[in-house]
Amino acid sequence: MSPESKKLFNIIILGVSFMFMFTAFQTCGNIAQTVITNLNSTDFHGSGYTSMSIIYGVFSASNLISPSVVAIVGPQLSMVVSGIFYSLYIAVFIQPATWTFYTASVFIGIAAAVLWTAQGNCLTVNSDENTIGRNSGVFWALLQSRKQEDTKAPGEEDSANEILGDSSSAQNTMTRAVAAFKKSIKLSFTKEIMLLSVTTAYTGLELTFFSGVYGTCIGAVNRFGSEEKSLIGLSGIFIGVGEILGGGIFGLLSKHNRFGRNPVVMLGIIVHFIAFYLIFFNMPNDAPIAPMEGTDDVAYMIPSKEVAIFCSFLLGLGDSCFNTQLLSILGFLYSEDSAPAFAIFKFVQSICAAVAYFYSNYFLLQWQLLIMVIVGFFGTITFFTVEWEAAAALAARGSDYSSI
Repeated sequence: MSPESKKLFNIIILGVSFMFMFTAFQTCGNIAQTVITNLNSTDFHGSGYTSMSIIYGVFSASNLISPSVVAIVGPQLSMVVSGIFYSLYIAVFIQPATWTFYTASVFIGIAAAVLWTAQGNCLTVNSDENTIGRNSGVFWALLQSRKQEDTKAPGEEDSANEILGDSSSAQNTMTRAVAAFKKSIKLSFTKEIMLLSVTTAYTGLELTFFSGVYGTCIGAVNRFGSEEKSLIGLSGIFIGVGEILGGGIFGLLSKHNRFGRNPVVMLGIIVHFIAFYLIFFNMPNDAPIAPMEGTDDVAYMIPSKEVAIFCSFLLGLGDSCFNTQLLSILGFLYSEDSAPAFAIFKFVQSICAAVAYFYSNYFLLQWQLLIMVIVGFFGTITFFTVEWEAAAALAARGSDYSSI
């Protein structure tokens, strides 16, 4: 197997592993609030929204130290241990108790930060500027459905060694950890990261909406009849279909795209705005915070199951547009600082997700949609700015724009 084929094989294994892990985790997140609402008549007293807020709050704080953890133990072991904590969180639903539910939420927040920082490092080490777009799309498509070779791309060997290190001495381990932490802080104040943080903030808000809030809305609409709860699962399936379709198409077409990442992000925001518009007309305003018995209210049209599921597909498709392009541009811009860069990305995304899960306990649907529209608009503009600057820098080096 050639070095390039082996790198692609590594990306495929990475994507398949994340697919299995997050099939279980996202299913729990999608149904948590609906299930817990029915459990609260027993000795269990908790909130799915609060749990997810804790997860993403701890996740965001843990991203400050996750590059140091990955630098010390390496990306492979980091991902394995983190995966164990994901399994423990899911196991809590077998016999729910309030204290174990919230405790597991804290631990999975820490594990998630380490997991995604290690994933970003692994993705970058197995890519170069010619393959990062394809690999980001392949990984994302597989997610939703260290040195592997002796010969690496120019500069990649140094990058991997800088992040992971070759010495096992305690002194060098601490040096690598401190260096990784300092890089995270330094990168946080660069122009590119600050601009991309607005885009990343939007992905955190819409992640909260499609992975937790929207399923709860569907399950609360009594006019859907006896199928209201089963529609939550169908919604999750169509979100996944949109994610897979988007990741697959953008991954396969990345090397033939001479227009860069901006058209894909533009498609993503248009698709999401259409979804938000349809949801606003289709879903009752109190659906996110409806009581256990659901809501009989009607929005601006009689609630339609078909429209609800179509919006699920649009939410997944739009999310894949943003995330594949963010992964791609971060891997391209920070090929030598991948772990800190991806840690910052997840820090911003997770803290916004935590805030969104918190206000989901109180805000009506219209205000949640309005927040996403405003942040999404400005996030698209800031992404365009970074992409134009990246294209200009690439042109100055005499490289073909389609190579990114």
